[in-house]
Amino acid sequence: MNANKLALGAVVGAVAGVIAGVLTAPKSGRETRADLRSRALDMKEEALTKRDEALQKVEDTKAKLGKKK
Repeated sequence: MNANKLALGAVVGAVAGVIAGVLTAPKSGRETRADLRSRALDMKEEALTKRDEALQKVEDTKAKLGKKK
């Protein structure tokens, strides 16, 4: 459970940092929105990749535990 809270905190912190950085940049509204959209898509892809890696590790661990019986 603690790992989940840590991961969630890291994601929330990263999102807040990106938003703060983009909003304080001297760009037009259109450029800022495009940057936010681009970064959000990048973060989504990274989160999906991490999720898939975690699920694979769980499956690998289950398989290893099943072989020990």
